[in-house]
Amino acid sequence: MTAVVDVLGWLDAVKDPEIPVLSIIDLGIVRAVRQDEGQVTVVITPTYTGCPAMGVIAQDISDTLRAHGVNEARIEIALAPAWTTDWMTERGREALRAYGIAPPVAGTCGALPASVACPRCGSARTGLISRFGSTACKALYRCDDCREPFDHFKCH
Repeated sequence: MTAVVDVLGWLDAVKDPEIPVLSIIDLGIVRAVRQDEGQVTVVITPTYTGCPAMGVIAQDISDTLRAHGVNEARIEIALAPAWTTDWMTERGREALRAYGIAPPVAGTCGALPASVACPRCGSARTGLISRFGSTACKALYRCDDCREPFDHFKCH
């Protein structure tokens, strides 16, 4: 019988295909792991409905479990409650910052913040360039101090 804590540890090595510095645990999309009569069930929630990465993530979860000897696994997609950036770990937020993406700003859900700290130099003197960055879940900002553009992971 596979322990849930072991499965969670293995899943921490599964990376988000769009932001490879984030594990699916740090991203907060793993909602539950259950052991039911010899079968492991992993419940995941997409960051938004229709997220194109979910198929790849489900396959990576299956591959990871199989590599650890778990041949009876089921992946469930849960759409409710909807994923929120509040589910991201602090380690994940720091990984985003180190990767050059400003993490979500608490309390800004529903509106883009006027200023987001630059992940490169830390300056708060930044401005929105575009509501959409490299993916739909990010916005594009520019730092007024170091002049570098950067993605901001939107709060939702």
